[in-house]
Amino acid sequence: MHARNLTKRFGALAAVNAVDLDVPRACVYGFLGPNGSGKSTTIRMLCGLLTPTEGDIEVLGLRIPQQAEALKRRIGYMTQKFSLFDDLSVRQNLEFLATVQGLSQRAGKARVDDLLRWYRLDDRQQQLAGTLSGGQKQRLALAGAIVHEPELLFLDEPTSAVDPESRRDFWEKLFDLADDGTTILVSTHYMDEAERCHRLAILDTGNLVADGTPAELTAKLQGRTYLVRASSPRQAKDTLASHPDVLSVAQIGNELRVLTRGSNADADALRGCLDGTNVTAEVTSVEPNLEDVFVVATHGQARREEQLA
Repeated sequence: MHARNLTKRFGALAAVNAVDLDVPRACVYGFLGPNGSGKSTTIRMLCGLLTPTEGDIEVLGLRIPQQAEALKRRIGYMTQKFSLFDDLSVRQNLEFLATVQGLSQRAGKARVDDLLRWYRLDDRQQQLAGTLSGGQKQRLALAGAIVHEPELLFLDEPTSAVDPESRRDFWEKLFDLADDGTTILVSTHYMDEAERCHRLAILDTGNLVADGTPAELTAKLQGRTYLVRASSPRQAKDTLASHPDVLSVAQIGNELRVLTRGSNADADALRGCLDGTNVTAEVTSVEPNLEDVFVVATHGQARREEQLA
C-alpha cells in the first residue's frame, strides 16, 4: 500500500496534510497520534470510504478511490465502536457477514465454524451479541472483519473499550493473521500497542511527523533521556522544567523521567540545574522509549525541526 501527498481538507481545516505512506505486505503497521491528529480520516481515505482532496493512493495494486468498489472484497474494516447486530446471535452475525461477502452457504458455514473455534466463541454462538462482554464483542468484531479472509485489514482504535488482558489477547490474534500473510493497519493511542507494531507512523495535526520501526524511532533519541531520583520530586520537576534545554519532565512514582531537546543538556547539566536548591538528586541516563518519541514528534508546529520524520 502506498500513498503520496495524501491530503484531506474540510473547508479551511487540513485534517490530513501531504502525508506519504508505504505499508509493506504482511506487516502490522501502526498509526499513533493524539485525538484529532488525522488517523481515522487517513484510514477512511486508504480504504476508499472518503475521497482525498489531493494525493495518490494505491492499495493492493488498485487506484483509490477510482477502484474502491473492487477493493471492498479484498479488505476488512473494524471500527472502535461495536458495529454488529446486538439482537442477532454470535453465529447469526457471522453467517450474515459471510453471505454479504459472497460466500456460499456451505463455505460460509465452514468458515464460521472455524472462526467460532479460533476466537473462542463456540460456546457463545447462540448468545445475543448485545449481551457479550467487551472482550467477547471485540473478538466477534474481528472475526466478522475477516470472515472473507481479506488481504488487508484496517483497524480503527479497536481496543479502546476493553481490559488489558483482552488487549493482549487481541494483539496475539493480529500477529497470527500477519504470520498468515494479512497486512494490518491499526490506529491506537496506547504506547504498549505501538511498541508491538512492525512499523509505526505518528500523526500530529494532520502531519506525518515520524515513520519507522519502534527501534529506529527510539534510537534517534539516544542520549536525550534521563531518570532523576530526587528527595523532593515535585520541587525537582519544577526546577528542571524551567531549564531551556529540557523538553519535558514526567513524574513516575517518586522518580522523574527527563527528555532533553538535544545533547546540550547532559546528566551534569541536569545536576547543575538542581544545584542551589534543597533537593538531593541522582541523575542517570536511561534508554529512550516510544513515549519519548511521541513527545518529541508531537511537540507542536513551533518545533518541527526536532521531529523525527
